[in-house]
Amino acid sequence: MDSQTLKTFLTLANVKNFTQTARLMYIAQSTVTNRIAELEREVGKPLFIRSKKNISLTREGLIFLDYARRILDLQELSIRELNSPAFSRTPLRIGTTNTIYECYLAPVLLEMLKKDSRYAVNLVISHSVSLLQSLQDGLLDLVFTYERLQKAGYRCHRFRTDKLLLVASPANARMQPAVRKEELPGLNYLFCNFALQEVGQFIRELFPPFYQFPFEIDNSTKLVQYLQEGIGCSFLPEGLVQPYLEEGSLQAIRLIDFEAPRISCYQCFPEGREPAFLL
Repeated sequence: MDSQTLKTFLTLANVKNFTQTARLMYIAQSTVTNRIAELEREVGKPLFIRSKKNISLTREGLIFLDYARRILDLQELSIRELNSPAFSRTPLRIGTTNTIYECYLAPVLLEMLKKDSRYAVNLVISHSVSLLQSLQDGLLDLVFTYERLQKAGYRCHRFRTDKLLLVASPANARMQPAVRKEELPGLNYLFCNFALQEVGQFIRELFPPFYQFPFEIDNSTKLVQYLQEGIGCSFLPEGLVQPYLEEGSLQAIRLIDFEAPRISCYQCFPEGREPAFLL
């Protein structure tokens, strides 16, 4: 199972066409066919369902897809680090969600890089679930997420705890200085599920079952510009919106008959391999 075979599998899984896969990889179509056949023999399961019109992944193919990506990621990472001009530096592979990065991590990393040249930092920005999986696959040394990793062999410390504020633009004519819980469904709420578990559940339970939000996005920092334009309201971490509150482009809305939970984020790493850089 070599890297070219895995790349062929990933390309075919993406484009779902043998001819197009051959063209994209600059190889003969027969080579694509032979590589996939050899791979299926090696794993002992059919990976594709073939028909006259199209092909699709089998259930086993869908499972193998994730492993193939991770195998290639590990291979490329090791090659990149071994050939890095900073190989004498200590590699530090950090993963973080975008909100944690924007709210708390960016200035800390900036200061660290100014003062300390011992590290060769590789920063990955993704979602909590993906980051925790990459940590367990050995692709990352340290991750900052809104999800705790409660698993033997790993340490998880609280990194920051922040207020959750309901914010909107002062120019939003529909917004009042304070709102009741029952009024939220009528206020054009913009939804971002930047935090899972209890915080995400708290927000969803403020609205009726199957409520259709007028706008949803998976990146809270990108939500700010919509709020500044006077479009709706949203719960966001105080650390993210503080600059906009100070300049007056956003305002905090007081909650009359309910309270928002505080939101916590965590730093996680393998037990016994605690990175020298911890916050």
